[in-house]
Amino acid sequence: TFTNKAASEMRERVEQLGVERGAWICTFHAMCARILRRDIEHLGTWTRDFTIYDTDDRARLLRDLIKAAGYDPVQFKPGEIGAWISARKNRRESARDEAELEQGLGLAEQAFRRVERDYAAALAKNNALDFDDLLLKTIQLFEQHLGVRDAYADRFRYLLVDEYQDTNRVQYELLRHLTSAHGNLAVCGDPDQSIYAWRGADIRNILDFERDFPGCKVVRLEQNYRSTQTILDAASALIRNNRARKDKALWSELGA
Repeated sequence: TFTNKAASEMRERVEQLGVERGAWICTFHAMCARILRRDIEHLGTWTRDFTIYDTDDRARLLRDLIKAAGYDPVQFKPGEIGAWISARKNRRESARDEAELEQGLGLAEQAFRRVERDYAAALAKNNALDFDDLLLKTIQLFEQHLGVRDAYADRFRYLLVDEYQDTNRVQYELLRHLTSAHGNLAVCGDPDQSIYAWRGADIRNILDFERDFPGCKVVRLEQNYRSTQTILDAASALIRNNRARKDKALWSELGA
């Protein structure tokens, strides 16, 4: 799920249905943290008792690293650099070597990449991961240790993803690994509600679903339970001007 609140709500409903125990109902990050608590030692560097840094922890560490590198934390704000690092991680980008760091980069870009490298080294030294690392290290684990990947792909015979329009490419890759054994994936989402591109969400995940998972069945949930038909008609007239979307006809029993 997308949020802890949604996971909690879904967990309660599943329990009321009497579904067998063993189902994992959680956010992507919570799922990956659980996997890494078991298997991260396959990667080396980290142990199972790793610390998870939240946004405040990240900002404090970045502030120290900015000062240690001789940069002004007022000019190079920890929050700004943290968001930049997070965006690069969600695109699976990183400063790979000194050559990339130095060639053809402006002073600000050099500063960002220097701090990025120092940040990665500090996390490893402190046996710590940030939120983005939870997903990235799980993918790294699956890519480098296919036996571990296959064990989870066999265990989770069915996967359901809520708010699929808000997933990013890292989460997409994670799902490809987890469905590699069976392909049993159900997703629920609406391209017209995709508003998190600034946070890395990739609308192609849902627009290209039929191509990426051939043979899937599409079910359109077109009845709306909140709004009158007048509101839905107005909204539909506006949103149909978007180029990247899946067409649907919203209707309501609430009248005009």
